[in-house]
Amino acid sequence: MAPKRPRVSESQYYTNDDEEVLSSSSRWICETVKACHVFKVEGYSLAKGIGVGEYMTSAEFSVGGHDWAIVFYPDGLTEAAQDYIAVYLKLVSPGEVRATLEFKLLDQTGKGKHGIQYFTRSPKTFTNNCFKGWPKYMKRSKLETSSYLRDDCLSIHCTVGVWKTRVEEEKHYVIPVPPSDMSQKLKSLLESEIGSDITIQVGNEFFKAHKSILAARSPVFRAMFFGLAGNPDMETVAIEDVDPFVFKAMLLFLYSDEFPKARDLSDPDFVCTSTTITQHLLAAADRFDLARLKLMCEANLCEDITINNVATALVLADQHQCLQLKTACLNFAAKPENAGEVMKSDGFADLAESRPSLLIDLFETSAVVNKN
Repeated sequence: MAPKRPRVSESQYYTNDDEEVLSSSSRWICETVKACHVFKVEGYSLAKGIGVGEYMTSAEFSVGGHDWAIVFYPDGLTEAAQDYIAVYLKLVSPGEVRATLEFKLLDQTGKGKHGIQYFTRSPKTFTNNCFKGWPKYMKRSKLETSSYLRDDCLSIHCTVGVWKTRVEEEKHYVIPVPPSDMSQKLKSLLESEIGSDITIQVGNEFFKAHKSILAARSPVFRAMFFGLAGNPDMETVAIEDVDPFVFKAMLLFLYSDEFPKARDLSDPDFVCTSTTITQHLLAAADRFDLARLKLMCEANLCEDITINNVATALVLADQHQCLQLKTACLNFAAKPENAGEVMKSDGFADLAESRPSLLIDLFETSAVVNKN
C-alpha cells in the first residue's frame, strides 16, 4: 500500500502543463482588543478599616467579549503586605482568556499627572474568577499624602487588552499577465502615421505626429496647441534651431518614455560622437520641458566625461541648470592629473570666453580637491 500523502495547510493546483492557476494559503492573526474602566472609591477613610484580605469590587465591564471587574484591597491582601493597598483584575465570565493589564492612579488635582503605573509586559492567562495584579501596589501612607487621594476619593484606572486569534484562508487566482506593450504600440502609431493631425517641419525634414500625445507629454507643446495663445486647429508647425535627427530621437521618447536607442541617435549627414548627440538631446529636452529625458541625458553624460569633452559638458551643464553634471565635470577637471590636459583642450578656450564664471568655480573646486 502506498504511503498516504501528508496533509498540509497550503495547496496548489496545476494544469496538465504544470502551469499554476490557483493557490490557497492561510494565516494566523493575533489582535489585541483594548478598553479602559475607571473604578472610583468615594469615602476611602471609611473603607480603610474593612480588614486584611477583604476587598471591594467595581461594576462588571466588558472587553473583548468577556466580563471583568477591578478588585481593590484597602487594608492589604495579606498580613505581610498590610501596609500596602492591592489592586487586581478579575475575570468574571467563564472560559480561558489571555490578556494584558495596566493599572494607574488618576491625579485628583486636575493637573493630569497620573502615576503609580503597573503593567504586564506579556499577556497573562485568566480563568473564571482568576485574580491577577499587584499585592504591594502602593504603600498606604504614601497614598494618603499624594495627589491621588483628594476629598477622600480615589480613582483606579485599568486598561485590559484581550488577545484574540483567528485563522484566515486566502485563495489567489494566478493569471499570467503579459508585460505592457504600450510603448511599442505608441511607437507603431508614430511610425504608421495613423490618425496624425500635425506635421512638424524641422530643417528639411517633416514629421507627422499627434497633437494630443505631444501635449500630454510636453508643457511646451501643450501651450503651442491648446494654450491661450495656441492654435488647436493648426496642421503644420516649424521647429527651428534643432537638428532633425535630434528631434526624431526626442519624438521617439515622447511616444515611448524610453531613452532613444543608439540607432536612433545617428544621422549620416551629421557626423559626431554619441556623446555630442546626447548633449544636443539634453538641450532639446530642456527646451521642451522634458524633465525625465533631461535627467537621462545628464546621467549618460556623467558616465562619459573625458579630457576632450569635459569643458563642453561643463558649459552645457551650466546653461541648462544640470547641477549633477556640472559637479561631475568640475571634479574631473580639477584633478591634478587632468587639469593640465583640460586647459590645453579646444573646449577650454571656449569656456573661458563664453562662461568666465565657470573658471572661478573650477579654481574653487581645485582648491578643495588639492586640499584633500
